[in-house]
Amino acid sequence: MGHKKLIRFEAIKTFPNVLQYPQGMQRKWSEFFGNSNGITLELACGKGEYTVALAKQHPHRNFIGVDLKGNRIWAGARKCLEEGIKNAAFLRTQIEKITDYFAPGEVHEIWITFPDPQLRLSKAKKRLTHPRFLRLYQQVLVSGGTIHLKTDSPDLYRFSRLVTGMYELPVLEDYDNVYAQQDISDELKIKTYYESLDIAGSNTVHYLKFRLPAHLPPEKDEQLKQLLQKSATD
Repeated sequence: MGHKKLIRFEAIKTFPNVLQYPQGMQRKWSEFFGNSNGITLELACGKGEYTVALAKQHPHRNFIGVDLKGNRIWAGARKCLEEGIKNAAFLRTQIEKITDYFAPGEVHEIWITFPDPQLRLSKAKKRLTHPRFLRLYQQVLVSGGTIHLKTDSPDLYRFSRLVTGMYELPVLEDYDNVYAQQDISDELKIKTYYESLDIAGSNTVHYLKFRLPAHLPPEKDEQLKQLLQKSATD
């Protein structure tokens, strides 16, 4: 591990706005933030640009960036401390474990910003809009809670649209090209470091906003698997 990473890992141990694998946080977030405002999660938050920017835009809501890599979290957490942003925090853990930290109905919405698209068919279940993850989100979201996906991967975008259609998830907004829209919200104008890299090489950003119902029919899972296998061989 590089020297800079080691320094950052040590630094976040002292940051009051960073929690690393904490115990007993379910129903304790209002105590942590000192208010009972709604909670928004940014999953795979990286450097936390969205968490920080959303917290600035919505001072009467609470925001938590979730990521496993502490050296990335350090950037957003330090910025919040430097700028006195009190309604943002960072949780270092695996996304698969979010039900350990949030009680049912404790989260109001989730942002997924430029995640790893996990393009190989064998890694489809690792895509953060796969039903495997959506069922985890269901366990912590309020009834009818919203999911925001922002990605430069056309493959992940198409996959997510396939999932919302197959599982009949209510789609609230769907932009094939965010910046081609005449009028977009301030939330969508936020840009992350990874967006600037344009790893997908498409120079296009996709956005999908949808609601999660109380139930995702498990019988659809095999159908989704077969469709993905078929598309991989076509």
